Amino acid sequence: MGPLYLFDLASSQARWLELRQSTIATNVANANTPGFKARDVEPFNKVLDGMPVRLAMTSPAHMQLSATETDTRATAKKDSWEVVHSGNSVSIEQEMLKGGEVNRDYSMNAAIVRSFHRMLMTGAK
Repeated sequence: MGPLYLFDLASSQARWLELRQSTIATNVANANTPGFKARDVEPFNKVLDGMPVRLAMTSPAHMQLSATETDTRATAKKDSWEVVHSGNSVSIEQEMLKGGEVNRDYSMNAAIVRSFHRMLMTGAK
């Protein structure tokens, strides 16, 4: 396994979160536009699928995981909660929930980067 570029990964996720927040804002801005269809970006795990990351056992004392314990499950994309008579499929409630998810994910991303930065600075002293 090659080196894990944590800061590059966090930067990629931050850019993805920015794009998703922009898409959500566009959906909300067009909530009253007739015929507007709500949009969303592909999940970030699709981005990660292109990055080969494997678990490696670097010491005989490490625990081994079976392949079934490390598999991920695919989730089906859900449709909009409502479609109004004008053909608009934007649900303000659904978009606000998505915005909350983006906020939570960004906060977690920033906290992880902050923690690893502190570890690097501690190691440099």
